[in-house]
Amino acid sequence: MVKLTCLLKRKEGMTPAEFHAHWKNQHGPLIVRSRSGSHVIRYEQHPRPLDDYRDDDDRSGYDGVTVQWFPSMAEYQAHMAEDDFPEVMADLANFLDLDHLDFVVTEKPVVVIDGRVDWD
Repeated sequence: MVKLTCLLKRKEGMTPAEFHAHWKNQHGPLIVRSRSGSHVIRYEQHPRPLDDYRDDDDRSGYDGVTVQWFPSMAEYQAHMAEDDFPEVMADLANFLDLDHLDFVVTEKPVVVIDGRVDWD
């Protein structure tokens, strides 16, 4: 399993409510209907609660986290090779501060439960 985890910060001039609405109502559906998104087996949006902001100008911290799950590194790479991947990427500029887009690709998590470590 491969996971793409992204820390998201909204673009300058966008309110938290506008950011969350675009992410949920436009970007999420764009991924779901795209050929690029067909390689994703799970897509999660973890928005920052609106009542956590001091006001609409509060730009402290991140505005959310997204996690995309892929069955393999080959599928992760295939999603970026699809013809419509540039369209999905172009939408990011509509709601994200691309200078502060942080992400990591991971696989094979280490799980710690009740003090036991599962390395497999």
